[in-house]
Amino acid sequence: MKLQVVYCNHQTTDLSLRERLSFGLGERTRQAYQELRQRFPDAEFVLLSTCNRVEIYVAQEGAEKPPTRQDVARFLSEFHRVPLTEFADELIDEHGPRAVRHLFQVTCSLDSMVLGEPQIVSQVKQAYEMAQANEACGPLTHAMFQAAIHVSARVRTETRLSEGRVSIASVAVGEFAKSIFDRFDDKQVLVIGAGEMAEETLRYLKHEGTRSVCVVNRNVAKAEQLAQEVEGAIARPFDELDQWLPRADVIVSATGAERPIITAERFALTRHENKGKPVFILDLGTPRDFEPAVGDLDENVFLYDIDDLRATCERNRALRAREIERALHIVDEETRRFMQEIYHRVTGPVVRRLRERWHEISDQEVQRLRSKLAHLSEEDLAQVERTVERIVNKLLHPPLETLREEAREGPPHGLLDALRRLFHLPD
Repeated sequence: MKLQVVYCNHQTTDLSLRERLSFGLGERTRQAYQELRQRFPDAEFVLLSTCNRVEIYVAQEGAEKPPTRQDVARFLSEFHRVPLTEFADELIDEHGPRAVRHLFQVTCSLDSMVLGEPQIVSQVKQAYEMAQANEACGPLTHAMFQAAIHVSARVRTETRLSEGRVSIASVAVGEFAKSIFDRFDDKQVLVIGAGEMAEETLRYLKHEGTRSVCVVNRNVAKAEQLAQEVEGAIARPFDELDQWLPRADVIVSATGAERPIITAERFALTRHENKGKPVFILDLGTPRDFEPAVGDLDENVFLYDIDDLRATCERNRALRAREIERALHIVDEETRRFMQEIYHRVTGPVVRRLRERWHEISDQEVQRLRSKLAHLSEEDLAQVERTVERIVNKLLHPPLETLREEAREGPPHGLLDALRRLFHLPD
C-alpha cells in the first residue's frame, strides 16, 4: 500500500513556474489523467491545481511497483514540456501519514497564503470530482479525499480559523464597504488604475453583486483587460476621470503615482455635481492617490487608505493565528485515525482468511464428532459446538490482538507474512 503526494506551491516555487506546470479543470486535465492511466495503470491519482499549488496525489494497493517521485517529475516535464532541471529540485515528496496530513492541512486552509480562506475547500472538492469523472480514483484516494473534506468541516465548526478577513481587498469590501452600503448591484464603481490590487478588489465587489463598473487608466488596453472581469464593464482613458468621479458610489484607486492625483479641491467640485451623495473611496495607492483632506470634505465621504486596511488585516490575522494550534491538533488527530483505519484495512484480508481457515477446520471436526456421537441429544451436540467455537476464538485472540496493536503504527507486513506462512493462508 502506498500514499504519496508530490507537489510545489507558493512556498516553494514562483508563480510563473506554477503556471507552466498547472492543469486547470478542462481538457488539459482530462489529457493528463489519460496519460497517467497509461503510464501507471495500477495507481490512483488526484490532481490539485490552483494558482497557489500544483499537487499530484498518488495511491496504490497491492504489490505492484508504484510510481516514484522521479516518475511523477518525468511525467510533469514531458506533459508540460518543461525541462526537469527547471523544477525537479523544487518538488516536495511526502509519503504515508505525512502525505495524508499535508492534504488535510491544505483542505483546512492551513497551508494557504491567506490563512483560513474558504475557497480551497471548493477547489479540493472540484479536483476530487474531476478525478472521479476521469476514473482516476480508487479505494485509497476516495478514502483520503472524503476524510479531508470531513476534517475541514471539523476545523471550520470547532475553531475560529476562518473568522475575520485577512487580505487587503477582502477587508476593504467585506468590512469597510459593506458597513456603508448594504447592496452593490445598484452602485456605480469607478476603478482608477488596473494593477493587481485593483483587480482583486474588483473581484470581491463582483462577488457582492456589482454590475456597473468603469475602469480608468492611462493605458486603455490594460483598462479594457480589467473591465473584462465584469460583464458590461467599460474602460475609459485617463482624461475622462473628472467625468466619472461625480457618478461613482464606490471608488477604488491604485495607480502607483508618486503624489496624490485627487486633491481635496478637485474632489470638492464633484460633491457639488452629485449633491453630496454617500461615496466610499478605497485608496490603495502607495503613496496615496487621494489627499487625506478629501475624507474631511463632508460626512458622506468615506475615505480609507492602505494603513487603515492593514491595521484591520493584522488584527484579524492575529485572531486566526491563535486558532492554528487548535486546528493542527484536529488535523493530527484525524490523520492518526485515518492511518489506523487504512492499516487495519491492510490486515483485514489476512484476519478474514485466518478466521475462515480455523472455523472451517473446527466445523469439519464438529461434523466428525456428530457422526461418532450420534447417541447424544441435539442440545448436547450444540453445547459441544459452542465449546469448540469458544476454544477457536480464544486461540485466535492473541495473534489477532497483536496484529491490531502492530497496525496502529503502520502496515505490519512482517507479521502478516509470518501468519500467511505459519497457517498456510492463500494470498
